Amino acid sequence: MSVQNPIFIPGPTNIPEVLRKAVDMPTIDHRSSLFGQILRPAIDGAKKVFKTTDGQLFIFPSTGTGGWEIAITNVLSPGDKVLATCNGMFSQRWIDMCRRHQLDVTMIQQAWGDGISAERVEKILAADKHHRISVVLATHNETATGVKSDIAALRRSLNATKHPALLFVDGVSSIGSMDFRMDEWGVDVAVSGSQKGFMLPPGLAIVGFSARALEATENARLPRTFFDIRDMAKSNALNGFPYTPPVGLLNGLKLSTEMLLEEGLDNVFARHHRIAEGVRAAISAWGMQLCALRPELYSDTVSAICVPDGFDANKIVARALNAYGVAFGTGIGAVAGKVFRIGHLGSLTEAMALSGIATAEMTMVDLGLPITLGAGTAAAQQHFRLSIESTQRKAA
Repeated sequence: MSVQNPIFIPGPTNIPEVLRKAVDMPTIDHRSSLFGQILRPAIDGAKKVFKTTDGQLFIFPSTGTGGWEIAITNVLSPGDKVLATCNGMFSQRWIDMCRRHQLDVTMIQQAWGDGISAERVEKILAADKHHRISVVLATHNETATGVKSDIAALRRSLNATKHPALLFVDGVSSIGSMDFRMDEWGVDVAVSGSQKGFMLPPGLAIVGFSARALEATENARLPRTFFDIRDMAKSNALNGFPYTPPVGLLNGLKLSTEMLLEEGLDNVFARHHRIAEGVRAAISAWGMQLCALRPELYSDTVSAICVPDGFDANKIVARALNAYGVAFGTGIGAVAGKVFRIGHLGSLTEAMALSGIATAEMTMVDLGLPITLGAGTAAAQQHFRLSIESTQRKAA
């Protein structure tokens, strides 16, 4: 593929040149006061993106998967009961991790393409009269299927049953791109990573803990060493790290959060929604459907597009890469070969999105799919024109 072209995978995402340069920095003494001038603003900025003032935020050298492990090992003990919905590859992997850590998982199976059912969660919590369930796991944005779930509704279910279970949320492909409200939604542990909404290379697990979750760490008995937030908290309080930190990535995160906050989080979310709606207009013009079953489930960061029965969606991804040097996401897990994914998150503009839409269109025509060349691009262009014009009128 050509490194000059933007990528349209659901992460890692495009990296703005200013952030790439921020990560590429000379070595400093991470035990000096200079490191604190990077670490503290990075933590404080990320807290604002998570929308928490009550919680405490930790940054570890890892990825979103490491963030899942940070969540469970710092709060839970072997045999603890976990309630989780499986509706895609990433929710499935978090469930698998829990089982490997000897946790007792009750799994709600939803169709891949559906969201988390707050009603089913509430029914199970209401039946748990002795409050044996310790944690409810939720994936805010299922990257495999392009499905967004309602986290506020889950918190309402917990509150309605007066159940004391903690709420853990995977926000890896949502935080920094879609509205996420850690405090308002009563999220006890929120997990993200550097490589999606924060527009950085992979390498940082960014995890927020509520006061209740922090309290639970004192009695947790799962093994933890590298991921022990108690060690991290002690070091962070002195503007340090319990081991060698990824200074360049932290410097990038400091600048990334400044960029997001300068644009304004509401504007960031509106931009992602506008671009996502343009992609969805193109998909409709192609006569195709999303994997997500209903409009309220549509993700603003990734669209998983169903191909006709009998057609291998991987051919689209391979042809786009080999012929045009543009990367799209393959289908994974239960939807492998059935969908291809357009990632539209992080550092992206309408003009960049149009290049991806046009490339996908050319690719599908090349492969003989019944697509009218230019139909999807024109639909997206029209959407972008009208929505930007509307935004400008409101700002005037």
